[in-house]
Amino acid sequence: MKLTTAQALVRWLIAQRSETLEGAEVPLFPAVFAIFGHGNVLGLGSALAEHRDALPVWRGHSEQGMALAAAGYAKAAHRRQVGVVTSSIGPGALNMVTAAGVAHANRLPVLLLPGDTFTGRAPDPVLQQVEHFGDATATVNDAFRPVSRYFDRITRPEQLIATLPQVARVLTDPADAGPVTLALPQDVQAETFDFPDELFAPVVHRVPRPRADLRALAEAAAVLRAAKRPLLVLGGGVRYSGAAGRALRFAERHGIPVVETTAGRTLVPHGHPLHGGPLGITGSSSANALAAEADVVLAVGTRLQDFTTASWTVFSPAAKLVALNTAPFDAVKHGAHAVVADADTGLAELGDLMGDYDTGTWADRASQERAKWDAHIDGLRADSPGWPTYAQVVGVVNALSTADDYVLTASGGMPGELVGGWRATGTSTMDVEYGFSCMGYEIAGAWGAAMARSAGIVTTLLGDGSYLMLNSELFSAAFAGHPFVAVVCDNDGYAVIARLQQGQGGEPFNNFYADCRSGHAEPPRVDFAAHAAALGCAVFPADAHGGVAGVRAAYANARDAAVAERRPAVVVVRTKPDAWTEAGAWWEVGVPEHAAGHADYAEHKEKQVRYLRSAATKES
Repeated sequence: MKLTTAQALVRWLIAQRSETLEGAEVPLFPAVFAIFGHGNVLGLGSALAEHRDALPVWRGHSEQGMALAAAGYAKAAHRRQVGVVTSSIGPGALNMVTAAGVAHANRLPVLLLPGDTFTGRAPDPVLQQVEHFGDATATVNDAFRPVSRYFDRITRPEQLIATLPQVARVLTDPADAGPVTLALPQDVQAETFDFPDELFAPVVHRVPRPRADLRALAEAAAVLRAAKRPLLVLGGGVRYSGAAGRALRFAERHGIPVVETTAGRTLVPHGHPLHGGPLGITGSSSANALAAEADVVLAVGTRLQDFTTASWTVFSPAAKLVALNTAPFDAVKHGAHAVVADADTGLAELGDLMGDYDTGTWADRASQERAKWDAHIDGLRADSPGWPTYAQVVGVVNALSTADDYVLTASGGMPGELVGGWRATGTSTMDVEYGFSCMGYEIAGAWGAAMARSAGIVTTLLGDGSYLMLNSELFSAAFAGHPFVAVVCDNDGYAVIARLQQGQGGEPFNNFYADCRSGHAEPPRVDFAAHAAALGCAVFPADAHGGVAGVRAAYANARDAAVAERRPAVVVVRTKPDAWTEAGAWWEVGVPEHAAGHADYAEHKEKQVRYLRSAATKES
């Protein structure tokens, strides 16, 4: 059929289907986020208008926010559905690059469709075009290449026939999932071609479950059977595989303590006797104690980021590492014995090979250590005079949440509070964007998550700095009718970075407002409640001196209002700027030799494990 490039692309998007973890068939591309400009309004915009009933289009108010919302949607949908984001050329396109970095670091599928300059070049230079003196083929969209899993610039309509199957492959591949960028030159969007009808036939994309190499699997089973103190580490790959139940049955059968990474949080019921807690810097002292004693670490579905490994000081240097991962890139890291497989099928086959192996009393250490950490969190959550702490705010949200609710954060001090202190009320109900830790994801990502989830309430927790960084999608969600609760904690600046700065001996500078240059003796304060109300939100200020009770009342009212009024509800609370949940683990940051913290840096640097002995290495 004769179609423009844009019409063909939209028809193809509509034809793509996906299968959820529960086996239901849903659209692979359930929504398009769009801000139109001269680079996409007549081409792609017209094509989307023709099919507005089949492919919903949601108007955003910042390109970065829309793309972050698409990432939040993908996470909430367990990577089974993909948000599409389109922008005009130039600044609109470049505004999405940061969000592409978020999706790339977190292995989340999003489809980015930025407008591009004319391939015909007749009107050059056009509005918003950047000219490169030495490379006429370069455009600003080349900035997407380092943060895209797959990149293409469509310079002829018929190129879609070859590239669209690759787009679907990357977006649904468990190992390669990430952002795909199709740059769409303005003139090419409107050009026509006789496309084959078969290109638009419905296709159901089922995420593959690769099986492990039998020799690698047998060697891993032998290493685990010889272990006295094995530890099971669950990452985001377990979530996307739907393997949480499989992992728990594996742990129960063999008596292996289980700990979680940031991306793997809420995979394990908090009170499970084998649950050792979250691992790493923002984790728990309980999980870190187990990791220090483990002689074999079975890491499933994790890329072992520095916050998980405490910059590679959390494990014993004598430990052996077995990495079960769908991505070979992740499976071979740090000398691991690689088992390249889907988490669910891999754990099932590994468990069968291990047979009746059991660790005995080692398994009891999980509940013993976690009980100590739970008591510590209980103490942090206890009511106290004055402004509430982050831990107390999280405690309130945790206590009022149900098994269907979903909690989200990304930057500042809140990831440490959610990862370390949250007690799971449901399975896979947390999104802590700590791959890129992007300020501003908290609100935009919550919008996407609220769109994706059909049950429960999405709650996002953020600081005043993140709110000021990117808040426009509050209005987008209010306008669209997508409810969630945002808890804004006002602590007068970038408190967690001030903590890092001063904790290493640096002087207070440019983080708290009191330490910033200002032209006023008494600088103005932001009225977050008035601002959120002006963006169309229901607002519930917590009494700054009402402590935990004030937060509880405001959050309970916000939950009710968000559902009843179909719009975001914002809780604003002043919080203490110097109280944190800490697991005692080390994080490597660059500390100058003259800084007070350099001695501690040098001490931990000596203990850092650069390369664990491969589990498959033969003893001499």
